[in-house]
Order: sequence, then C-alpha cells, then structure tokens
Amino acid sequence: MTTPAITHIQSRDNVFVKDLRRLAQDSSAYRKQGRVWLEGDHLCRAALARGLVPAIAVFSESFWPLAPVQYAQAAIKIVVLADALFASISGLESPAQMGYLMDLPATPALQPTMAAVVLDRVQDAGNVGSILRSAAAFGFGQVLALKGTAALWAPKVLRAGMGAHFGLRLIEALEPDALAALQMPLIITSSHQGALVQHQCLPWPCAWALGHEGQGVGEAVAARAQLSVRIGQPGGEESLNVAAAAAICLHASAVSAAPESTLAH
Repeated sequence: MTTPAITHIQSRDNVFVKDLRRLAQDSSAYRKQGRVWLEGDHLCRAALARGLVPAIAVFSESFWPLAPVQYAQAAIKIVVLADALFASISGLESPAQMGYLMDLPATPALQPTMAAVVLDRVQDAGNVGSILRSAAAFGFGQVLALKGTAALWAPKVLRAGMGAHFGLRLIEALEPDALAALQMPLIITSSHQGALVQHQCLPWPCAWALGHEGQGVGEAVAARAQLSVRIGQPGGEESLNVAAAAAICLHASAVSAAPESTLAH
C-alpha cells in the first residue's frame, strides 16, 4: 500500500487552515468548497465503513504518533496540525484531534418510489441530524430537504447524524413542486388533526413530511398530502419536538411494512 503524503502545518495563516476553519465553523461553506469536514473518530469510522475514501486526513500533532494505522492509510493525503491550530479550527468543546476532509457527494436524483423523509424548513441542526438518524434506522432511503431547511452537510448536522448521512440519498434546496415527482403517498402529522398513528394502516413505501419547529408543515406541502395522522399525547403537552415526532412516525411505518424477524436485527 502506498504511504500517503504527509504535510506538517504550524501557521494559522496557511490557506488550507483557513479553508478548514470555514468548513468547521460555517454551516454552508461546504457548498462553496465542495468538501465536507468530518471531525472525530465516530464520523470517520462511519465514513470508512461505507467505503468512502477521504481526500485528506487531518491529525493534531500530539495525536499523530498515536493515530490508528487504518485511519491514516485510508486517506490520499495526511495533514498534521499544531495542537493549538487544530483546537482553533474545531467546532467541539473538546477537540477530537482528528478528522477527514471528504469530497461533497454529488446530488442524487429523486427516486419516485423510494421511501422518503421530506424536511419542510426544519431549521435546527440537531433536529435535522436526529431525523436523518431515524430515517436511516427505519429504512427511509432518501431525505428531501426543501428550501429553508438547515444545511444537511453542516458540521452540527453531521455530528447529530452520527454517520447516517453516508447511508442516505440527500437532496437539498428543493421547491415544494418537486414533490409532484413522488409516486407514493405523502403523509403529514399533526398534534390535533387526523387519526392516531398507531390506528392507521400506513402505506409502504411512503414519504413523511416534517415541518418547521414553530409553524409545522407549510400549506404548499400539506396540500399534497394523501394522509394526515396525529400522535397521541396523554400527558397533555401541546406538541412534540419535531425529531421526536419523526422517530415515532418513521418507526410506525417500519413496523407496518417489515416482517417481525427483520425488526429484530
């Protein structure tokens, strides 16, 4: 196996360092640079498990001698940063001391019959990442993010997604009209309208639309829905967090669609 080229950087004015800092701290910088920053062992392992090849592996100077061989050899190139530099770039309270720069995946085509999650202006990065995790766990292969939704490849969304990104088809900046291409039922959820989700015979495949944290699903999306369900809340709270609602609804679909033996894994 060819040993990757290694570059040591000490200066905060280095062009690579400036670009990396933007990727780590600016939620939309990946769109301009065409690259994604994965910080930390968990995200890096998740990318490798999916067969992705990092363009550059980045290590802190103190961690570099201790870095597992497989992390270093997976990349085309290696950059070692002074500890203070890595800390200044990191978006974490406790810097992870390693990360990968990956080429931004090409935007896939919308699949009309692949189970989907539609995000309608969901703005909190933690919510979006959590919803991606639920989508991946419950067999929804694509996420369709309408304009106004948090940037899917932003660092905070990546961290909340815990590697789910790498197993999903992610499409951003769609207009509601793009949903006309779906050849399966679109379902919306409400805290006060529709039959209880557990009493519904849910279609499969389907698309679940999840809306803005304060405003819910917009009229343009709701008008396309074939089914509206609600989640029972016997405790009396006004509404659920959108990520919690997503987990309940996507799980309900998975249970309806899959044999019991499949769900046991």
